[in-house]
Amino acid sequence: MSLARRLAWLGLAFFAADAWSAHGYGQFGDLKYPAGFANFEWANPSAPKGGAIDLVPPLRISNFDKYNPFTLKGTAPPGLSALVFESLLTGTMDEPTTAYGLLAEDVEVAADGLSVTFRLNPAARFHDGKQVMASDVKHSFDALMSKQAAPQYRVVFGDVKQAVVTGPMTIRFEFSRANAELPLMVGGLPVFSRAWGGGKPFDQIILDFPVASGPYRIGRLNFGRDITYERDPKYWARDLNVRRGLFNFDRITYKIYQDNTAQTEAFKAGEFDYVRSFSAREWARTYTGKKFDSGELIKSELRSKNAGDFQGYLINTRREKFKDPRVREALGLAFDFEWMNRKLFYGAYIRVRGYFNGSDFEAKGLPGPEELAVLEPLRSKLPDKVFSAEVPQPPSTDLPGSLRSNLRKAKDLLAAAGWTYRDGALRNARGEAMTVEFLDNSSRSGPVNTPFIQALRKLGIAAEVRVVDFALLQKRMDVFDFDLFVVRTPGSEAPGNELLDRFGSESAGTEGSSNLIGIKDPAVDILLGEVVSAKTRPQLIARLRALDRILRHGHYSIPQYYSNTYRIAYRSGKFEQPKVMPLYYQPETWVLETWWKKP
Repeated sequence: MSLARRLAWLGLAFFAADAWSAHGYGQFGDLKYPAGFANFEWANPSAPKGGAIDLVPPLRISNFDKYNPFTLKGTAPPGLSALVFESLLTGTMDEPTTAYGLLAEDVEVAADGLSVTFRLNPAARFHDGKQVMASDVKHSFDALMSKQAAPQYRVVFGDVKQAVVTGPMTIRFEFSRANAELPLMVGGLPVFSRAWGGGKPFDQIILDFPVASGPYRIGRLNFGRDITYERDPKYWARDLNVRRGLFNFDRITYKIYQDNTAQTEAFKAGEFDYVRSFSAREWARTYTGKKFDSGELIKSELRSKNAGDFQGYLINTRREKFKDPRVREALGLAFDFEWMNRKLFYGAYIRVRGYFNGSDFEAKGLPGPEELAVLEPLRSKLPDKVFSAEVPQPPSTDLPGSLRSNLRKAKDLLAAAGWTYRDGALRNARGEAMTVEFLDNSSRSGPVNTPFIQALRKLGIAAEVRVVDFALLQKRMDVFDFDLFVVRTPGSEAPGNELLDRFGSESAGTEGSSNLIGIKDPAVDILLGEVVSAKTRPQLIARLRALDRILRHGHYSIPQYYSNTYRIAYRSGKFEQPKVMPLYYQPETWVLETWWKKP
């Protein structure tokens, strides 16, 4: 264990007096795998190559219209980023804050933490056979940081001052401040060839097939509907330790269905092999029948050590009617999770409490000493209740509570915020009626939205669901034209720079950003800066708990629910999987990277 890593685990300064160089990088603590390791333990290095797997996207889209996943306009096909593009470092499913060399064979962090240098693997090749050079890495970084790329890259890499080519095979990223996560962030930068697009402006690279280095290339396709990725038989990293035993299928095909019922019936009919269900009701009532009974189709509920997902209605605080936190809290009181879980979900879900469910970062009770040390310098910017009251929990209708009593509380909150019932509606002082539009691109949410809407109407709020196609939905979300919208964010074992885009003031006014809520809070901005500059895991825990506490007191969302299992179904007898399950994973990634075709 290096001195820097020993100090990190002890809660002391991360950066030692000397720079360190290694085959991988860990934000906190040791690298599990030593230099020259054979393969990840959750992969089978003897897995045969061959065969095919057909699946559907985990998130529903209606079509795709481009092959550039890094620009704002349009929709890229599912699987493109993960299968076609590669990065300098690659993560492992048994260490949440560690990555190992992929395109880069060596990573060196400066003693002051203000830069990181990568030395490229001389064997790395793009699909056109040309060597991956440091100039390609710089080109990729500069393209993603330009205004022609989606805005979240400029936020996530906002602390990277520049990328400097220091040699044909070496590149240095310079930082504006020391941040232990930044080497991981730039290590995950997607790299593509300077030849991609033939010199076009980046946002005009639309239908040009990517020139990248990943294990797959785009193969057969039904444009806008289905797409097949074909394994590159000359893939440069097929024998590299971080790729040994991975990406075993010759062909991976995503099929896109417009309707969920049609998708489920197609699965039963054998049109594709694997699907993940996000609906407990669907899982219990639709994934049934003779083929499941006979074992031809297998249902499996997988567990992991992943932090719990966040899922909830995000409230657009750019709307004048939602600026008062009492209004936002009142809306949340109309959501009856307990009834839904009993009647609709077969008791399968856990209530979302905050933004970091089931993790070390979830705020609980009153702030402890470590949190207070973070919060105290922000006292003048925060309401007193952040310090004196327990962190808000989602309202419950379990006895002795009830939806009726919650709606009474909501009525009082609305009245205090200036909204009273008169002339047949809930109105403000100007006589304007309160309306709420739920934006969606599917009718699947109907069973959840309907009881919520009925409860809101009891308060005098005119609520309705607006179902639009995916293209219009994306356009409206990009310009923040919505009232309430449901978002699911996978749990993370080390949240960091992505939170700047999700909650930072700069992103609130940037079209296409992830700050859908529109939060512009100086205290949150300061805290986000402290989160991304955390040098030890104890620091990260205290700062994220403080962030969770502040956000929950702001009532910016209406928490829904999450599952602590992954529900997947697949065709029996076609596939095999490694004996060792990973610890931290998403099921689609695990399937596509580690499974293989049964001989």
